[in-house]
Amino acid sequence: MPEFLYPRDPAYVVAAILLGVLLDIAYPYHSGLALRLHPVHTAFIMARVLGKPGSSRIRGVATWFAVMVTHLIAYGAVLWVAWLASPIAWVLAAAYVIKVSAPIKLLLDTVKGVYEAASRGNWAKARELTQGIVRRDVHSLDEGHVLSAAVESLAESLVDGFTSPLLYVALLGPLGGLAQRIANTLDGALGFKEGGYADVGWFSAKVDTLLNYVPARLTATLITLLAPPVTGAALSGAVRCWLRNARVTESVNAGHPMAAMAAVLGITLEKVGHYTISCGNALPRPEHVRVAVKCVILAATTWLALMIMFTLVMITMV
Repeated sequence: MPEFLYPRDPAYVVAAILLGVLLDIAYPYHSGLALRLHPVHTAFIMARVLGKPGSSRIRGVATWFAVMVTHLIAYGAVLWVAWLASPIAWVLAAAYVIKVSAPIKLLLDTVKGVYEAASRGNWAKARELTQGIVRRDVHSLDEGHVLSAAVESLAESLVDGFTSPLLYVALLGPLGGLAQRIANTLDGALGFKEGGYADVGWFSAKVDTLLNYVPARLTATLITLLAPPVTGAALSGAVRCWLRNARVTESVNAGHPMAAMAAVLGITLEKVGHYTISCGNALPRPEHVRVAVKCVILAATTWLALMIMFTLVMITMV
């Protein structure tokens, strides 16, 4: 692999990963020009323009490749120019690519906000924040199901938006993480079974499932192993509940981190009319949301350390 995509000096790649995460912590919000140029935003808009509802699977495949190739060429060119300039310039450019590929701070802040609003009894605010991270209409849900939606999205998005892209950064360099993030965005833009997207979004949904298959299971394992000391759950019981409920969701991946989270918290997570993940007798209370955020921070921090070590091994092997 060319060095501008994956330098042989491990210091450059590790520095880019760490700086990318720090940039996300320091500046998780995007607005104005930064938002309009954000690859998730541009990929979403491009996918919706090209992938018209009612289109065929062939058009869906063409749309996927058009969006993916366009973004990888553009950001690959940025990395190439930065590499020619200097190693420091490359680290800065790569850090930005990783920042936009593996964001987690905004998710954590949003779910913390749900907890704070719910604990004060401000359910209008809790619903508003939750609606920003889920597709379902939360305004018609009762309080327990609002909190369930927030915890479900927290667990699922940990995979889609952090652990999975970082794994592909470690495997393939910054563009690997970006490719996963663009693929996930394409699924979010087109991967519906209703609204005329069943055919045009089919390929996007399948690729997203394939890319996140291993990360979803590794992340669920991490949550199940690390969280019991935080939540007080018994490890053996948490493992059994995770495995028993991992396949109740229509998505073959999303059920794993959500079931693992329900297992360590000892609660039920439910999307009415779709699935029930039963690892306890009750839906989440505000306190469960607060602890879920702690579990995700612990899992994300551990995953970051593991990916840095994995990167060092990858470069040594090459």
